[in-house]
Amino acid sequence: MTDPAQTALFLVIIALTILLIVLGIQVFFILRELRKTVEKANKVLEDTGVITESVSKPIANISSLTTGLKAGALIANLLKKSKGKDK
Repeated sequence: MTDPAQTALFLVIIALTILLIVLGIQVFFILRELRKTVEKANKVLEDTGVITESVSKPIANISSLTTGLKAGALIANLLKKSKGKDK
């Protein structure tokens, strides 16, 4: 027959095997949830990039318009001064 030590060792091996299988399944579920979370975070970052781009384009256009108006005002002042000197 078998020794009591062999029986105890066999039971411990079975218990550890079951525990490792359960732990492996839990790790699988955790990694699957982590993948879903990373995909959602990536989608949020992409949406943020689109929003940022849609906000920055009008601001760049306003900046160009402001620069053009300043240049026009400068030219108008120069023309006004040159007309004043002619008279």
